[in-house]
Amino acid sequence: MRSIDYFDRGHDRDPARACIVDTVTGRRYSFAEVKALSERIAAAMQRDGFANQDLLALYGPNGGSILIVLLAMWRANGVWIPVNTRNAIDANAAYINYVRCRWMFYHSSLADEVEQLRALCPTLTKFVCLDQPTGGDPSLDQFIEGVSEDDFVEPEIDAFGNMSELVGIFPTGGTTGPSKGANVTNLGWGTMIETAADAMGGRTDAPVALVSAPITHAAGPIALSTLNLGATQVILPGFNAEKVLRAIAEHRVTHMYLPPTALYQLLASPEIGDHDYSSLRIFILVGSPCSPEKLRQAVETFGPCMCQSYGQVECPMIVAWFPPEDVARFASEAPEKLAACGKPTRSIRVALLDDDGNRVAPGESGEICARGVLVSHSYFEKPEETAEIRKFGWHHTGDVGRFDEQGYLYIVDRKKDMVVTGGFNVFTTEVEAAVTELPQVRECAVIGVPHEKWGEAVHAIVVAEGIDDSAIIAHTKARLGGVKAPKTVAFVDSIPRTAAGKMDKKKLRKEYWGDSARLVN
Repeated sequence: MRSIDYFDRGHDRDPARACIVDTVTGRRYSFAEVKALSERIAAAMQRDGFANQDLLALYGPNGGSILIVLLAMWRANGVWIPVNTRNAIDANAAYINYVRCRWMFYHSSLADEVEQLRALCPTLTKFVCLDQPTGGDPSLDQFIEGVSEDDFVEPEIDAFGNMSELVGIFPTGGTTGPSKGANVTNLGWGTMIETAADAMGGRTDAPVALVSAPITHAAGPIALSTLNLGATQVILPGFNAEKVLRAIAEHRVTHMYLPPTALYQLLASPEIGDHDYSSLRIFILVGSPCSPEKLRQAVETFGPCMCQSYGQVECPMIVAWFPPEDVARFASEAPEKLAACGKPTRSIRVALLDDDGNRVAPGESGEICARGVLVSHSYFEKPEETAEIRKFGWHHTGDVGRFDEQGYLYIVDRKKDMVVTGGFNVFTTEVEAAVTELPQVRECAVIGVPHEKWGEAVHAIVVAEGIDDSAIIAHTKARLGGVKAPKTVAFVDSIPRTAAGKMDKKKLRKEYWGDSARLVN
């Protein structure tokens, strides 16, 4: 099925049920209202030249209109181009130019950034401001004037739900150049949603999902998965620990998603003991491994709802699943097992391979490799990179894992030179390239180090003269954005090398990770 078919399936469960509660504007929409509005927006897009499989970017903070436009785009059979508002302008412009995106819907609070993107991205020619007329661009209300849902023309659909067509080109995070774009088809996307529904569904007749992570990033797919279940989406403008805790109680939230770093902030909140969390049925942790002790505390605090999901852009969301009943049981019986990320789901095969493509012996660690329709089709216009990551007939995740005797999967390290901080992927070569642009810097090695709040923090080890850490951080932040900029800098006389002459990052990391059983957080 197509992406929009999953929303429509949720709509058909009860069109009168509340679909969106927008805490930003105070507006509430039923499923019937969201469907009609998405049809009006799709009709207006068609009127203004939106073509089948056209590309569209959303740029703004969380709000009901962002989610409705996302649904309208899929209804018009468009392709989603996620754009992270926390990235530097140059990084976002590079990705938009790489995929040649034409359309952008944005919020007026980001109008200055949009003007910069307009100047940097010649392919961007269609702009709509979600909340108000801005700089000659119409507001969403103005954009849909004169059209109704009856004007919408259903794209041509085959009996297989156009399974080979794209739903999105999702950025992987980048290396020394623009991010690679993962081509995600209806087949892979639908497999993700069906697998997630199998894992999350059937636990309540009145699901309510809390959305506080960015809809323009990972929360969009989660929202579609719960809309498929007929869940009301309670949308917060962003993550704030106290507001999330209050919203769970106020709206009787049953389903929610956060990265582990946000969970840690909830547990540290002074309000953690002040609210009722008994409505929760599914509290998914995804984006990076979770501290076993923090997960145990979460079970004590939020009840038997905690669960984990492992995936990546190229294998979205649910390669492995650690269901709440298992997490709750291990929290009391075998807390050491909370370091796992679950077992492979029914939609994919997982193997641990060595560098030659052979399966490792039981109990040993190897690269986590996947095979099945959940795996994204390819990288956009990058056949060599696609072939490289698909060696030996498997998709290579770049994560190193091991299985225990019961089949639970543990992530123990990363084969890719990457840091996951606050749920965002940061490829270290990109940061190193930005730091070494500075003439005072001779060498730079970037690694991830443990961090109490963000799980991992970007740390730069630098050989330089005549520059301090604040200048390095400021330069990198201006080039790449706050997420990718180093949080700390260490100055050294030389960077250790391997026998092959490469930077010895294992040696550098050992100083910070010590003898930890896993080198990821």
